[in-house]
Amino acid sequence: MTVQPQSTPQSGSRPRPSWYALERGGWRDYVTLLHLPYTAWHVSYVVIGGCLASTVAWGRLGAAAAAFALAVGVGAHALDELRGRPQRTRIPDAALVGLAVVSIGAASAIGIVGALSFRAWIALLVPVGVFLVVAYNLELAGGRFHSDLWFALAWGGFPLVCGYAAVAGKIGVTTLVAAAFAVALSLAQRTLSTHVRTVRRRVSAVRGDLELRDGSTERLDVSALISPAEHALRLLAAATVVLAGALVIARL
Repeated sequence: MTVQPQSTPQSGSRPRPSWYALERGGWRDYVTLLHLPYTAWHVSYVVIGGCLASTVAWGRLGAAAAAFALAVGVGAHALDELRGRPQRTRIPDAALVGLAVVSIGAASAIGIVGALSFRAWIALLVPVGVFLVVAYNLELAGGRFHSDLWFALAWGGFPLVCGYAAVAGKIGVTTLVAAAFAVALSLAQRTLSTHVRTVRRRVSAVRGDLELRDGSTERLDVSALISPAEHALRLLAAATVVLAGALVIARL
């Protein structure tokens, strides 16, 4: 296999910043900002955690899922876009700041009100969540919190723990074991998505061939580099959402 960088892309067009990104402009930028497949993936951890409780309080679980949809789906992604425009949207900076403040504030309010009406100690999870959103997406402390492990803890383990706590009012061994599952799966997600982002956003062009043992060759291009990883990401996102749905059906 030979890979030789070129100064210009072969196709003459710049690849989309992510496989779920829409064409730039207008309302499409706001849909792209939501990172819908990944938001559904990580909100599913909340649902999975809540469904592990001995008795499911659907109102509290729904509120926890809504809070994470706001904090992660809107707030975290708005802050991420504010820092470097990875999705290349045209949303004004002021709008991104406003979306982040309102969504994270609303998520925090849901958490505090829910805690005070059920178990007051759960309110302690709210500032932890706010810190994770801000520190990770704005890369505070020189990016110390913007690592694979912090991603897995913040977007995998933490949502699952919060989902369980919001429903059961406690954290036990079951919670921690399930959180380890979410952390491991999030690490796999991070490994795949880091490779895809690098190719989509930093590689200008790829040229080369795969020489097979039977003497044939296959063309190597950008699509060949990212398609397997992106297909795996689609399947993992879908599988996690389906698992959450199956648990909801089982607990109804």
